[in-house]
Amino acid sequence: MANPLRAEVVQLYKTLLFLGREYPKGADYFRDRLRAAFAKNKDVRDPEKIKELISRGEFVVKELEALYYLRKYRALKKRYYETE
Repeated sequence: MANPLRAEVVQLYKTLLFLGREYPKGADYFRDRLRAAFAKNKDVRDPEKIKELISRGEFVVKELEALYYLRKYRALKKRYYETE
């Protein structure tokens, strides 16, 4: 029997993989850590635990988006505003 949360997990993995392309330490570093994190939890079968892990992954997505946004903002600020 297939787990109904599988599609959510796969989508989360794809999203994180996409966001990891711009990670400051490099895409390879991020991909290795992402793979290890998902492999560590591959045997989890409890739907509540899976939902908890998905919400944790969605939090990481939000943090990465904030990191990239701030990085772009700082670059624009540095480019267009004088330093005091």
